[in-house]
Amino acid sequence: MKGLRKYLTPFAPDQSGAVSVLYELGGILVICDAGGCTGNVCGFDEPRWFSHKSGVFSAGLRDMDAILGRDDKLVAKLEDAAGKLDASFAAVIGTPVPSVIGTDYQALRRMAERKLDLPVLTVDTTGMELYDVGEEKAYLELFRRFAVDSCPVEPGRIGVLGVTPLDMSDLRAGERITAVLREQGWHTVDCYGMGTGLDRVCSAAGAEKNLVVSPAGLKAAQYLKDTFGTPYEINDPLAQFLLPEVDYTGKRVLVIHQQVTANALRAALEQRGSGEVTVATWFLKKAALARPGDIALKEEDQFVDLVRRGGYDIIIGDGVLRRMVPDFAGQFVEAPHFAVSGTVEGRP
Repeated sequence: MKGLRKYLTPFAPDQSGAVSVLYELGGILVICDAGGCTGNVCGFDEPRWFSHKSGVFSAGLRDMDAILGRDDKLVAKLEDAAGKLDASFAAVIGTPVPSVIGTDYQALRRMAERKLDLPVLTVDTTGMELYDVGEEKAYLELFRRFAVDSCPVEPGRIGVLGVTPLDMSDLRAGERITAVLREQGWHTVDCYGMGTGLDRVCSAAGAEKNLVVSPAGLKAAQYLKDTFGTPYEINDPLAQFLLPEVDYTGKRVLVIHQQVTANALRAALEQRGSGEVTVATWFLKKAALARPGDIALKEEDQFVDLVRRGGYDIIIGDGVLRRMVPDFAGQFVEAPHFAVSGTVEGRP
């Protein structure tokens, strides 16, 4: 049945993804809502909230403020917060409220910048899409606003796009990706938004190459290539550590994760002699990253039917998916995906 959820909780919406990208960059993040969306972001969708705080605020819109589009009240609140916090920028992140009333984000940005001595960026999330769409918008807006073409390329410097807890399911993903890339010979690793500050975003033109570790970072990588000529590659260097040492030879495998991690798992499986490997995802499915037969999942019933008819020997995916297919007789390998289950364990 369309929309029926018996096992999966609702996935994080786009405003949560936008907050995740900007969370560690030292800004004032204003979620343009009446209060509920901000509570969900901080209480459920952002695991870093419980270890270190960020300047995440609700706009606190009242009914008539929303109906009449009183942007001046929002700007006044933002001005007050900017006077009390040491912030490097401000961001206004959309929800269903501004989406319904048709908020002019560019006008709102200009109004705010006239009052604040801070750069302001706006992310036109609607609350109607999933988290990775919000991440994609936030990354693109971030680099458009702050990356400047005024620094020479630094040999041995690599930028990493798409690193968030929602995608990587690991609160130390930035550290671990940095360690792997340094072993490969990169002496400077910038994991934008997870371990790297706004100053490195501003000098992103100095990267010799960018690495995209989730589909949400792809548009920003393309923008940086078009604007500064920075080449990029697509891979999750941590995916290989999710595979246990078992015999994959000739096995039919179903992999369910965000698309870049799933593709990296497929490549590792094929190197270990697996048979056919099918990639499926509940989230962004970029045509440029897909092979024929890859699947965009929408409904629980679709996943159940896929497993029953697919003849798979091994399923690799978040552990919560196991409950949906109790009759599966093959091997289930857990690869946590925070955006699916809220699990942040399982990576090395």
